[in-house]
Amino acid sequence: MTTEVTSFRGGGNRLPASHLIGIASIILFFLGLGQTRKAILEGDVMLGGLFPVHQKGLKTKCGAIFKDRGIQRLEAMLFAVEKINSDPTLLEKIKLGAIILDTCSSDSYALNQSLEFIRASINTVDATTFECADGSAPTMKFTTKAITGVVGGSYSEVSLQVANLLRLFKIPQISPASTGTSLSDKTRYDFFARTVPPDTFQAIALVDLVQSFNWSYVSLVSSEGQYGDSGMTAFQKEARSRNICIAVNEKVPHSATEEVFDSIYQNLLQKISARGVVLFTRAEDAAGVLRAAMRSRKHVFTWVASDGWGKQEKLVEGLERAAEGAITVELASTEIAEFNDYMKNLTPTTNIRNPWFEEYWESVFSCTLPQNVKPNSNSSVVVCSPNLRLDESVGYNQESKVQFVVDAVYAFAHALDKVWRDLCEPKGEAHCHEMRTLDGATLYLDYILNVSFTDLAGNQVKFDRQGDGLGRYTIYNYQRDDNSSAYHYKVVGKWFDGLHMDLNDVKWPSGRLTSSICSEPCGIGEVKITQSGDVCCWICHKCHPWEYVVDEFTCMDCGHGRWPYPHKQSCYDLDQQHMRWDSLFAIVPMAIATFGILLTFWVMVVFFRNNDTPIVKAAGRELSYLLLTGITLCYIMTFVMLAKPTRIICGLQRFGIGFSFAIIYSSLLTKTNRISRIFESARRSARRPSFISPKSQLAIASVLISVQVIGTAVWFLLEPPGTRQYYPDGKRNQVILKCSIRDSSFLLSLIYNMLLITICTVYAVKTRKIPENFNESKFIGFTMYTTCIIWLAFVPIYFGTGNSFEVQITTLCVSTSLSAYVALFCLFSPKVYIIIFHPDKNVRKLTMNSATYKRAPTSSTCGTSVNQGNGKGTTVEQVKLSVHMTPSREQTTETDKDSLASL
Repeated sequence: MTTEVTSFRGGGNRLPASHLIGIASIILFFLGLGQTRKAILEGDVMLGGLFPVHQKGLKTKCGAIFKDRGIQRLEAMLFAVEKINSDPTLLEKIKLGAIILDTCSSDSYALNQSLEFIRASINTVDATTFECADGSAPTMKFTTKAITGVVGGSYSEVSLQVANLLRLFKIPQISPASTGTSLSDKTRYDFFARTVPPDTFQAIALVDLVQSFNWSYVSLVSSEGQYGDSGMTAFQKEARSRNICIAVNEKVPHSATEEVFDSIYQNLLQKISARGVVLFTRAEDAAGVLRAAMRSRKHVFTWVASDGWGKQEKLVEGLERAAEGAITVELASTEIAEFNDYMKNLTPTTNIRNPWFEEYWESVFSCTLPQNVKPNSNSSVVVCSPNLRLDESVGYNQESKVQFVVDAVYAFAHALDKVWRDLCEPKGEAHCHEMRTLDGATLYLDYILNVSFTDLAGNQVKFDRQGDGLGRYTIYNYQRDDNSSAYHYKVVGKWFDGLHMDLNDVKWPSGRLTSSICSEPCGIGEVKITQSGDVCCWICHKCHPWEYVVDEFTCMDCGHGRWPYPHKQSCYDLDQQHMRWDSLFAIVPMAIATFGILLTFWVMVVFFRNNDTPIVKAAGRELSYLLLTGITLCYIMTFVMLAKPTRIICGLQRFGIGFSFAIIYSSLLTKTNRISRIFESARRSARRPSFISPKSQLAIASVLISVQVIGTAVWFLLEPPGTRQYYPDGKRNQVILKCSIRDSSFLLSLIYNMLLITICTVYAVKTRKIPENFNESKFIGFTMYTTCIIWLAFVPIYFGTGNSFEVQITTLCVSTSLSAYVALFCLFSPKVYIIIFHPDKNVRKLTMNSATYKRAPTSSTCGTSVNQGNGKGTTVEQVKLSVHMTPSREQTTETDKDSLASL
């Protein structure tokens, strides 16, 4: 007997007959709601096809027909099936067939259409499930052929719904266009594969484009649904990782009206600084945004669009001005020349297997086929000519997904060919039982995911373990031709594991690269101050001159002694500054000191050559030479103070300045003390004071000098000489190499010399009324007064110029030299004057400190001739003073002795 039964095709997993009948009843109920139009190509093994032949309807299930997308993809599947059937190397004993349905770009409608495939699958059964009443095996009669696999859908949301249904019946599915990232989840879509990559790669490609334009602030428009949602999420994630911010994030709802698009465009205009707008939308939504831009008449944005826009000419038709300069991403595909020939040979008369081809033909040529002209139609109806053909003159271009449709069909063919060779060829059967009842999971996992072949365009086709295709994209720029003013898509780059594009090939509407940033980039040495959570909008803050930029948000102090490079990215060690010999601050004091040394040497030579003359003897040769030595050392100290500080130089400075001044002022103090004691002694008696001989004077001066030497030695022990780096206030870019002594300590070291100056000044005041014959004390007094004025002026200048080491050192050098000049001129110029210009006065009788020589009275110490006070005679006091002021007993003449005796 013959029994007509049904069974679920699922390998070892079988459902009870009651369950199968229930499922079949429900499906048949839905299928009975209306008659389904389909394109059929008969074969031994049937593949299903789902393509968006029509747009989504607003009030009806289906809208207007797509002029290119759906029909070309449908015909591409039929073309591929015929091509495979004619290939003797593929499925040589099996004929491939197809059942193709229209999704009308709607996920719910596509799900309803997919039930057609399920009906065919549950109408094939496994004979082992049932047996006849007499116990014999039933004879099976198949009323419809099972669907081995499905090619489609196109939109991701369509593929999601269809995949959820097909997986229940273990029917593999390969999509040529769905790029939604969630479809890679094999825990939910374990029978889904695709010949295109997921949107994850496309999102990376879009972010690479944005980054290549140096954009950091863009707006995003996405379509509602799986394609737009997954693309938007992937783009945002990738953009966030690269510090690219989204200014406006708009979503186009299903069945959006023109008012909705206008509202979206106005929202984009609210963030006008984000001139780059990323469109992750379906084609019709991208066109809606462009129409809104045309209506606003504000063409300020540069579009960066996903493959939903791609390189579709129909999308930008009439919207060229708004679309100009757009950068679009399209799956890398190659035109199949044979398919172009195939399409150009199709006519409504020859292509009767496609139930939508007549509608497509009438839409392309804007005419009505003769068989569709209604009897009562008026004469304005344009009847299609039988000579019409599809070619470039009517806008025909191969649709970008045709290659992937053909690849999907071939993937099934290669997988089935491998199944046939494994299961049927050894038995010599064309379509064996094992192949007909092969579990869908086995077909998908063991065969489909493992296919690898070269397609008709010469590209490699294979799947990864998630069933995804290779990520390859072509970058287009929609630009205007300068000569013809026509618009076209130009290939400007490619993306495969990274962006490969020359920005010089891109033609921007404004003639230059569009800027899409919230804030201008900060300059060199500036950092960003941002609001919390916003890394794209900032205020630029300039770092301090001594700071470098650690990162775009942080300034860091280089530290003392370091300074940032001009690029402000790192620091370098500053050169230590010290007085340079070629500096004007050094040349001036060196010139002063050099002249002083030469002048002092000249005075020494004059004194040495006239060493035995009365003027030199009367001046006190020993102390005079000691004074000249101290003056010379003061000049020499200028060169020591100008030298680069080292441990030795610093030691010489600390010792030399105080020592040279101690020599000068100890000698002067010894002299003024001697004069004062002689003057006071002369008032009381004629007895000569003690310790007024030359040796005594040198001993006293040496003791006074030794005090300074001992003090300096103790100072060295407490604070050893050395160098230090000094950083002036307000001048962080300077590092001054100085001796390791504070300015205050340096002045404290001169306190002893100040004490000597003070005492000298006091003695000078006390001896100011000495008889004019002995007026050297007056010159010593003038020396002290001038020295006090110099040092009183020096102290505030020295402390007030602490931040300018050149001025400070120059001031010290000049003050030291001036002190030496004052001593040199005041104490030695009168004597040198007489020696050089009045040698006649450099005789013993004119230099004797005695009133006996009233005819030409002179000062024994200054060597200057002056008149006696009253001119009437010599007082007893003057004679006494003369005796005491005589340099030594041996120098006293007999006349002196007579004068002293007469007193």
